[in-house]
Amino acid sequence: MSFFDLSNIHFILAFFISIANAALLCLISVKFLQILQLSGYKVRGYKVWLKDTKARYISRIAMLCFLSLACVLVTNALFDVYHKDSIYSYLGLIFYVYFSIVFIVNMVNVPQKTPLNQTRRMARLITCLFLLCMAITLILIWLATEYVYFIKFGVVVLTPILLPVLVPLAHFIMLPLENLIRLSYIKRAKKKLNKRTDLIKIGITGSYAKTSVKYILFEMLNEKYNVCMSPRSYNTPMGLTKVVLKYLKPENEILIAEMGAKQIGDISYLCNIIKPQHAIITGIGSQHLETFGSVDNIKKTKNELILSLPQNGIAVFNGQSAECKSLYNECKLENKFLSSFGEDSELKVKNVEMTSEGMFFELEYKDKTKKCSCKLIGRHNLENILSSATLALKLGVKLDSIAKAVSDLQPISHRLEIIKNQNITILDDSFNSSVEGSTAAVEVLSLYKDAVKICITPGLVEMGAEEYNVNKNFAKQLGEVCDYVIIVNKVNLQALQDGLKDTKIKQENVFAVDSLKNAKQKLGELITHEKKFVVLFENDLPDNYT
Repeated sequence: MSFFDLSNIHFILAFFISIANAALLCLISVKFLQILQLSGYKVRGYKVWLKDTKARYISRIAMLCFLSLACVLVTNALFDVYHKDSIYSYLGLIFYVYFSIVFIVNMVNVPQKTPLNQTRRMARLITCLFLLCMAITLILIWLATEYVYFIKFGVVVLTPILLPVLVPLAHFIMLPLENLIRLSYIKRAKKKLNKRTDLIKIGITGSYAKTSVKYILFEMLNEKYNVCMSPRSYNTPMGLTKVVLKYLKPENEILIAEMGAKQIGDISYLCNIIKPQHAIITGIGSQHLETFGSVDNIKKTKNELILSLPQNGIAVFNGQSAECKSLYNECKLENKFLSSFGEDSELKVKNVEMTSEGMFFELEYKDKTKKCSCKLIGRHNLENILSSATLALKLGVKLDSIAKAVSDLQPISHRLEIIKNQNITILDDSFNSSVEGSTAAVEVLSLYKDAVKICITPGLVEMGAEEYNVNKNFAKQLGEVCDYVIIVNKVNLQALQDGLKDTKIKQENVFAVDSLKNAKQKLGELITHEKKFVVLFENDLPDNYT
């Protein structure tokens, strides 16, 4: 009797086992799917994670397969499956299901910075993966039945080890369809934008502070215009397409689009959709150096926004960033402006007073000066305010209105957000971190003169070949300010420990833990009611580092 004969009971059982196993594999594969999604559905970023020894899920899956196979072989031997074709040949799969459930539960309990987003694209990918896993499971059972009878249905337990390959394979199978769907959405968005000839479109890009500048600019422009901005960190092609189709209303006069990139050409692609008339370059640093390859490539990519502007477009460059200033010098536009703390800035800032409660300063534009107070803290936020205010002024917002908007600014969640609780002040700068942002955060921490200062950090990532030096220098800054440093994870442990040596901090006050949960536990041991404490949470590792 043929294995695939519908009257064959073993084929029927194999068919239903394949369905159940495919469902189980889709649950086990959540981490791989999450990393692919975090990589913008680019296999290059996924491959970087797979090659990284810190990708512990691969070894865990290997252990899952090994333990399950061992249990299957022992069970088959006990019931003499090789000589007796009996129902007991399926018993070993019970152990496989049990180990898989334990794996899934442990995976779910791991804290995640950016959980898997259940989009329509992800649903289509999972459906393809399910069918792929089902087919492969059925074929493997057939092969084992024909040629390795002693294992028989136990071959199912080896399928999880195929997931690192099956996930990108399912992605490639779906790619032509996804490209068609993406192009249809982009076509709709461009059609909608083309009808809005009255709409002022602004692009914001840079290695850091894109979201912060976007929110600040929104508040300033909102004093005069009806403004639509991309929410949260919507800065990808599909993210901005969604903004245009879902959030852009007929009454909106301005659209602010945050533009993110991880490789050359990304910004050009976004500009082809939005067609911005004005732009802000927030700064250029070593963020995403791992995918860009060099700072020069980062500069070229950010400059794609400037090159896309019309000849009468307004371009604002953050002059506090050396690489950004060089782009200003290269820019051929007539309406280009530098925002900085120096005399080369048309909008000048004077009499700056930084405190742990906020900032106080004066803005001087042409023949007018206005005093400002702000709840935001840190010189980097002052840079962001200057860049935003420069463009707002050029678009007709009055200096008085800008000062009002500055006073109304609220800290953005997880971006040097101040949280106070009795004798503890938390500086939550955990969303993301750059060299410039981490330096600013340490400067803010130093403002708290009468408190015990603690920093919890995994260091900075995605810095390419410079990652060790960047983290060593960051640690040197921490060592001169902090009373305690808690290093999370092993990613930058050596660099941070090396940097903390020969600084003011006592080495016994430096702790290394393997998770944020354990870091918070150690923090609880250090906190007392007798003193004031200020705790800086600087950066939180992306999920592809955990």
